[in-house]
Amino acid sequence: MSGVALPPADGDVVKADAMPDDFSDLDVTAQAELVQRGEVTPRELVDAAIARIERLNPTINAVTLPAFEAARTRAASRDLPRGPLHGVPFLMKDLGGPEAGRRSTAGMQCLKDAGWTETTNGYIVDKLLAAGVVILGRTNTPELGLLPTTEPAAFGPTRNPWNPAHSAGGSSGGSAAAVASGMVAAAHASDGGGSIRIPASSCGLVGLKPSRGRNSFGPAIGERWGGFSAELAVTRSVRDTAALLDVMCGAMPGDPYTAPPPAQPYAEVIKRAPPRLRIGLMRSAPANRGLELDPDCRTAADKAARVLESLGHIVEESHPEALDDPGGVMQFVGIVAANIARVLDVVAERLGRPLVPGDVETLTWAVAERGRAMPVGDYIAAIEFVHGFGRRLAAWWEGGFDLLLTPTTAAAPPPIGYLTSTPAEPLRAFMRSAPYGAFTSAFNLSGQPGISVPTHMTADSLPIGAHLVGAYGREDLLLQVAAQIEQAAPWSGRRAPLSTQAV
Repeated sequence: MSGVALPPADGDVVKADAMPDDFSDLDVTAQAELVQRGEVTPRELVDAAIARIERLNPTINAVTLPAFEAARTRAASRDLPRGPLHGVPFLMKDLGGPEAGRRSTAGMQCLKDAGWTETTNGYIVDKLLAAGVVILGRTNTPELGLLPTTEPAAFGPTRNPWNPAHSAGGSSGGSAAAVASGMVAAAHASDGGGSIRIPASSCGLVGLKPSRGRNSFGPAIGERWGGFSAELAVTRSVRDTAALLDVMCGAMPGDPYTAPPPAQPYAEVIKRAPPRLRIGLMRSAPANRGLELDPDCRTAADKAARVLESLGHIVEESHPEALDDPGGVMQFVGIVAANIARVLDVVAERLGRPLVPGDVETLTWAVAERGRAMPVGDYIAAIEFVHGFGRRLAAWWEGGFDLLLTPTTAAAPPPIGYLTSTPAEPLRAFMRSAPYGAFTSAFNLSGQPGISVPTHMTADSLPIGAHLVGAYGREDLLLQVAAQIEQAAPWSGRRAPLSTQAV
């Protein structure tokens, strides 16, 4: 597959033209168990996944930098590590997670044209490889991860496998579409304002944003976006999310900070039910932002609330007052803009020349210009605000609540082309993105973990997720509750129209 084929016109539905293979309906855990029992080889899993990608990707456009031959070689090698995920096919988001010797673009045309290749593995890549996964390539992402949709000029839009006229979310939309369509059972993802949870919601998947410092950004950097960003994966099952967190988490040499280590593996934690919990429910969009909550998104949260009540938990309408403070959004934008300005400097260093406006998308340049204009004192003040904001949020949990339940987004997945900018309106996409990060970005500021789980489908056949947030370091509790919801209201049997099971 030498390039990305043009997708169909908006609204066209193209179904897989071959029967599903024996592995396409299995999650990561089940695939690994097959290999461990000797019922399938890593090479057979990898060949089947490559066939699925080649069949579906021309329509969905999820995988932009395939590495199939290297994957086949690794899968057939006697040296493939026999870790817990031995032989499982996997995809990396093309933002973060650097792989030595592999091309990487961060969704940028200029890096794509330059054929930029990474020289060092990220620590999380080393951990995944040591666990035995086989990486098949890298997935589509908006330029520098700036939007909750995946429509970069460099590679074109990724389409939602449930409804190809709509976005798969972002910025991990390529990974989410690949998993939702059955190309692979799980894929790497990252989240600086909702970029794991939003595409998970949009594609009917599980998406956990870990606590700040849970997973390392080393060795190249200590943090991303002022500490807002975190990395993990999108999956089809809670147990896969737990297994991948076990593989990827943990402090590495030189990390500037790290989350408290778990008392036991997350894969073991989810086998136990949590105690009876007090859960706050937020049924309206954050105040003071001019946002309306889509009724389908409210329904997604309400469905989760009813399931939680049926499981014996106490659910009552309550949320931290800090979520209604619009100052959090303003400081978020300023800090991200300053970081984007710095990233463009790094890209210029890689290319060996200054960047000009035509090297990046209209939105990216406008955001970077805002960052360059931010005085140093204002940046430090923004960081101070964020730290105080996080303490205000944490006080609600300290006040007697165990979890917060919200919709994942305030709007359903938008049509392709809606979250775009123009030269006349360079920040239009940013302004239109407000409903998509309304419930997620605050917890990038605070560093708390949050998870999106599938609960609802719209009349347009678009998934909508419910979002649970825990106190800092409490991924264990989030995974336990998500596993309860998964068992009480199973979603594993659902398959998107554009998938290997849709024949």
